[in-house]
This record gives sequence, C-alpha cells and structure tokens, in this order.
Amino acid sequence: MRIRLLLTFAVLFTAIATSYAQNLEGNLNFHGFADNREYAKSNRTSETIFGMRIAPEVGLLLDSTHRIRIGFNALHEFGSSKFTTNIAPVAYYQYMKKNWNFYLGAFSREGLISDFPRAILNDTLNYYRPNIEGMLLKYENENWKQVVFIDWTGKQTATDREKFVFGFSGTYKKDMFFVSHHAMMLHNALPAIATPDIHIEDNGAASVKVGLDLSKKTFLDSLTLSAGGLVSLERTRTVGSWKAPKGLLLELNMEYHKFGIINSFYKGEGHHLIMGDKFYTAKTYNRTDLTWRPIVYKNLEAKLVLSFHFVDGVIDSQQAFSLRYNLFGSKSLKRK
Repeated sequence: MRIRLLLTFAVLFTAIATSYAQNLEGNLNFHGFADNREYAKSNRTSETIFGMRIAPEVGLLLDSTHRIRIGFNALHEFGSSKFTTNIAPVAYYQYMKKNWNFYLGAFSREGLISDFPRAILNDTLNYYRPNIEGMLLKYENENWKQVVFIDWTGKQTATDREKFVFGFSGTYKKDMFFVSHHAMMLHNALPAIATPDIHIEDNGAASVKVGLDLSKKTFLDSLTLSAGGLVSLERTRTVGSWKAPKGLLLELNMEYHKFGIINSFYKGEGHHLIMGDKFYTAKTYNRTDLTWRPIVYKNLEAKLVLSFHFVDGVIDSQQAFSLRYNLFGSKSLKRK
C-alpha cells in the first residue's frame, strides 16, 4: 500500500512540476549483503544478516541549486515469507550552492554520515536504518569538510518515547596531515503517558583523531595512520549524574591491488553506547579486518571482509560480503 501511494504521488508530482524544472532525474540503488557474526565466545550477540535493499528515486533538478526527490527504500531479508516488512520512505529537498549542501526530509545516510566510527554509530544501521529523517548541512572545500545533522528516530505517542540523534563530524586535511572529529548525542525522551520507572536518557560520544596519509609516499595504493581519543557521555536523568568513560584509539588502514588491512585498537574504560558497537564495552579491544574488493567498476562495487575481534581474552570472528550498484540518469525538460 505504501509503495502504491508513493508511486501515485510521484506521478502527480512529476506532472505538476515538470514545467518548472530543467531536468527529470532518476536513481536506482541496490545493496546486497551477507554478514555472519560469530560472537558467542565473548558472550555478545551472534547473528546472520542476509538480504538486500532496493531504493528507487525520481525527482526534479529545478536549476543548479535546488533538487527534489521522492522514492522508497525497501528491505528484503532472505528466508522471509514476505518480500518486505520494512519500507522506508524517501522524500527530500536538497540545496546546492558552491561548497554548501543542505538536505531536508528522508534521505540516505550513505556518503553523508557513513564515515562515523563504529564505536559511535554501529554498522548495523546500514542494514536496518539506511535513512536520515530530519536535516543535514554539509560544507566542503579542498581542505575542510564539516557535517551537522539531526535524525528523528522516534515519534512520541502514549506509549512510545520521542527520540532523536544530533551529531556533527569534520575533517581538515593539508598535504599528508589530517585531523578528524565525530560526535553524536541520542536524546531518549518520555512517552506522553510516563510511568515512574521510565526516565529521560542522554547517550552520546565523541572522538578526535590526528593522522598521516602516506598513500603518495609508498608503493601501496593507500596507507593512513591515526591516533586519538574516544569519550562517551551517558546520563539517566533523576537517577544519576553524567558518566564520561574515555580511552585511546589507534588505527592503521592500507590497501594494495584491491586487498587491504584495517586494524583498530582501543584501550581505556568501557562504554555503554546505545547506538555504538557493543565491543567497546570492553576496556581493551582490537579489531583486524582483511578486505578484498573483487569488483570495482563504474557504479558497481563488491567487497569481502574477514574480521577478527580480539576482546576479553578470546577471538570472535565475522565474515561479511556486500555489493552496491547505483544506476542513475537524467533527461533535460527544456524545449529546444
């Protein structure tokens, strides 16, 4: 029913707005994934996430500054008796001017906030919450990049909490040197009818890293080294005060001929982050990813990742494969 309504609205919208637009645009994104997580040794949740997402969009480029898109993002988990039980609407306005981009509506997080560390925003969000529903502002030039966003994740009802995530991230890069920061805060408010055992929660984290991009100095296709810190801010109002555990982050990232190694090391206090990776509840944690990109062609990319989680004196493992394909095009509506 949702798809029918979206398609009906798309036809009506296109017919009405065509006379004001320069270009009619279309986009089709496919994301297939298999993620097998063997986490039993560390007593974390083992699961297999296997399925695909398809996200068609249609829209109008009104001029070089204004864009409007509508569509949907549908999830199908293999083995399910229904094609999908999860359809996320896509409908947004985009403003583009020089180094500025502004989004308002429901739009994909991929390429906008998908670079957040897993400690702050876990990678499961890519499968089950692919969109931001809110606003995002991005500024980017040759050396600077800064993003600020708000993502509304829960509407208040008599029994449901109001929830939203506010965050920002940025990078400054000059020659080999770079510094980056990422931060977010989840505000978990009360339902309209609250009980004494329900409390407002604030749960967030921030990281700052400095590093070197040595890609042009070696025979490797890419090589980066970084070090920094992670701090989380956790509070349950009326129950306790702020908690701020912190720790050290070290990361190595290299790739050669589509083969890569990523090693992430954490040492410090354990964190309780609702939207973060649960491995960071440990005081010492090391993750090693062995990657291979067998297909890299135009708008198609496939990636295989073998991950080893060294935590709590044991080794958990993970095997993940993903394939992304993005097909897009546009047609001028100007009369010749």
